Amino acid sequence: MIQATLHQLKVFETVARHGSFTRAAEELYITQPTVSSQVKQLTKAIGLPLFEQIGKSLYLTDAGKELLATCQDIFERLDNFEMKIADLKGTKQGQLRLAVITTAKYFVPRLLGSFCQHYPGIDVALKVTNHQEIQRRMLENEDDLYVVSNPPEDIDLHSQPFLDNPLVVVANKNHPLAGEKHIPLQCLDGEPFVMREPGSGTRAAVQQLFAKHKVAVKVKLELGSNEAIKQAIAGGLGISVLSEHCLISEGMTGELVVLDVQHFPIKRRWYVSYLAGKRLSIIAQTFLDFLLEESPKMAFPSSSILAQL
Repeated sequence: MIQATLHQLKVFETVARHGSFTRAAEELYITQPTVSSQVKQLTKAIGLPLFEQIGKSLYLTDAGKELLATCQDIFERLDNFEMKIADLKGTKQGQLRLAVITTAKYFVPRLLGSFCQHYPGIDVALKVTNHQEIQRRMLENEDDLYVVSNPPEDIDLHSQPFLDNPLVVVANKNHPLAGEKHIPLQCLDGEPFVMREPGSGTRAAVQQLFAKHKVAVKVKLELGSNEAIKQAIAGGLGISVLSEHCLISEGMTGELVVLDVQHFPIKRRWYVSYLAGKRLSIIAQTFLDFLLEESPKMAFPSSSILAQL
């Protein structure tokens, strides 16, 4: 291993991450023969094969798996070292890797904008995705921090609530219940409903409430996008339950209204999470502190105001 170079380790890590010599070459802006040569030299230095080819697929050997874990630790430590040096120089420089679920895209960019104004030397890699992909990324330790509405219980995490995430009933402005006050929950029984996809935290919260009060809606459509659900509601396909944050920009169109339904809004929170045992970089800790301090100051319209939009 003493003969291995950082460049060889980076090439190996990239191949292992993509499972492809070609894609590694594309990411690193070098030729595929160069990638193959670097991996071959590294394999010779270690004395054991790092990959095995089965059909068209590339798999890590046991030695390859151990080396990948070592590489990830080395590169994380080097990143942290660069950040600490920048911090000692009185600057904040480096990259923040942040993954958030889709609904969080309605407010996280606003926070990031303010954060980057305070720390212009920090680059942000933001991934917006669903709960299932977030869990995969957590298991692979791909990000520094995660913003979720329901931290998975089967992954060892540190999670802190930082912002309310109320769920409200949303309907077309021409819906018969629009404008009514204190609507009994049972009035939703049999209503055409646009539901989030299975696995969604919003869907789980809605189904739990409906089951508790023996309310059965008619699921007309299942969609994995809040924007698609809003379009479906505007098109008269049914009502739905969405986070208030999804409606921040709505008012301006006037097509949707929030119904004043008993037991709503469903009270939920946004959480910022990271893997237990993970040593947060200076950049990640700086953003975490910023998030916890600044998010309560963010002004969002209340349900009563949204209902008038």
